[in-house]
Amino acid sequence: MSGLQSWAKVLPQLVAVAAGRAPADLVIRGAKVVSVHSREVMEGWDVAVIAGRFAYVGPDASHCIGAATNVVDAGGRYLIPGLCDGHMHIESGMLIPAEFAAAVIPHGTTTMFTDPHEIANVLGLDGVRMMHDEAMLQPINIFTQMPSCAPSAPGLETTGYEITPEDVAEAMHWPGIIGLGEMMNYPGVAHGDPKMLAEIAATMEAGKTVGGHFASPVLDNAFHAYVAGGPADDHEGTREADAIARVRQGMRAMLRLGSAWYDVESQITAITEKGLDPRGFILCTDDCHSGTLVNEGHMNRALRHAIACGADPLVALQMATINTATHFGLEREVGSITPGRRADMILTSDLSALPIEVVFARGVKVAEGGRLLVDCPHYDWPDRARQTVNMQALEHTAFTVHAPEGANTATARVIGVVENQAPTKALTFDLQVQDGRVMPDQAQDVAQIALVERHQATGKVVNGFVSGFGYRGKMALASTVAHDSHHMIVVGTCRKMMAAAANRLHEVGGGITLWAEGEERALVPLPIAGLMSDRPAVEVAAAAERLMQAMADTGCTLNNAYMQHSLLALVVIPEIRISDLGIVDVTRFEITDLLVSE
Repeated sequence: MSGLQSWAKVLPQLVAVAAGRAPADLVIRGAKVVSVHSREVMEGWDVAVIAGRFAYVGPDASHCIGAATNVVDAGGRYLIPGLCDGHMHIESGMLIPAEFAAAVIPHGTTTMFTDPHEIANVLGLDGVRMMHDEAMLQPINIFTQMPSCAPSAPGLETTGYEITPEDVAEAMHWPGIIGLGEMMNYPGVAHGDPKMLAEIAATMEAGKTVGGHFASPVLDNAFHAYVAGGPADDHEGTREADAIARVRQGMRAMLRLGSAWYDVESQITAITEKGLDPRGFILCTDDCHSGTLVNEGHMNRALRHAIACGADPLVALQMATINTATHFGLEREVGSITPGRRADMILTSDLSALPIEVVFARGVKVAEGGRLLVDCPHYDWPDRARQTVNMQALEHTAFTVHAPEGANTATARVIGVVENQAPTKALTFDLQVQDGRVMPDQAQDVAQIALVERHQATGKVVNGFVSGFGYRGKMALASTVAHDSHHMIVVGTCRKMMAAAANRLHEVGGGITLWAEGEERALVPLPIAGLMSDRPAVEVAAAAERLMQAMADTGCTLNNAYMQHSLLALVVIPEIRISDLGIVDVTRFEITDLLVSE
């Protein structure tokens, strides 16, 4: 991992520096060192670093200073551990791992636990290996969780590749694999599905952590069966009761603040009001797009938000550092400013406002004043990772919902978008019929949605309806980011615009495009697996900003509405979704009819 040696390998150096027999590489003097182990601040302390690890943390490191030691005066600022993201998907930033790292390092993120299940759905184990290998090149710590669910719900969707228990067992031997990614197939676990249990068992036998994802709001015996199945954490809670239930069962409650998920405020009251032990709670982002990373931040944003929601700053900091490290069995490696640990740290002048002034990773200054100071190496992405939009050219007639013979109206099941949350609502609307097809209805805020198969070029298109975006005029938004199977989602009010948008993404090899009134208004090219760009985050963010503006220009006022768009095929989160196999009733985990029979 970028030349960093283990604690065991550098023991003689660490001991010699701490004892004053050898000089440190780096000494930071006069800091308010924050101990996340004891939850206190030590005024005027120093730290000494050798070989990328802390050797001495105490009141006076003058004995560690030699002629070649780099001495930094903290000027009385706080020295806090580098921030850890307990659960996230790099692909959601629309960036490859190197560019994601480059975007978040200036915000103080030095450790990420990432689940590349997006690329697993497109390229299988091969894609996971590519993500893992680029992650291992970076100057910060990116630990990979082996994806568990591709498909996320067998029988309800078709993916480009499937992940098997054998794949999981193989990946557990890779150097950067820290555990199993979120186990989204919670009904499978609760019902004892042999494949799901085999993946969990392979992870347990490797001594690694099983990630959780229990998306149902009903905490019945299925929830208890799921916990018994082994998942050790869960980020899908949206209520105080969800967080409490998980912690009481020995899970870690992961509270997320992503670009569109605002689940911290509603759950952190379990600590601030109910008084639960904060050691059972972790902050994470889950999904952050490039615009959020560039303009608002990453884990520093989540940490500030938790403090604004009433958390003590030191408690919130624990939730973004040592709690995360302990959960993954890395307390002796990352997450605190203590001897032997990787020298990941931040200088900041305020523990609540949290300006990220200087960032060190493994003892190297990697960012200062919001500016990146190091290189983030790229993996050589092969052609097979860039040629993944396999589909036939479409005519507008492919986007037709046929009405029952002789009908003037039809009652349709409609996906209801919920702002700032992952779940949807199962709605029904009475829609007009024209020339034998069921029509979208802008007056009722009902647009058309289509799922275009893009892995095997079958030509299949599944049509449905969605409400909540507020689109006006003749428009369409198409995306090859379509969690989790990552076919293509097209939402629009005009079939011709829907066909134009879909065909455009075939032409450019994936991404997001918005068409309105006969022309393309925005394009975000994502050539890597149709999910990521290898361009810098600021460029991708600018393209994403143009997309957001184009969405607003066509009537959409939802916060981070593109994130909602990209989740419309996520068939493991209630209540209703779309897949390449049809309309999915997620409350029953079954395919259902689009039109309601009388």
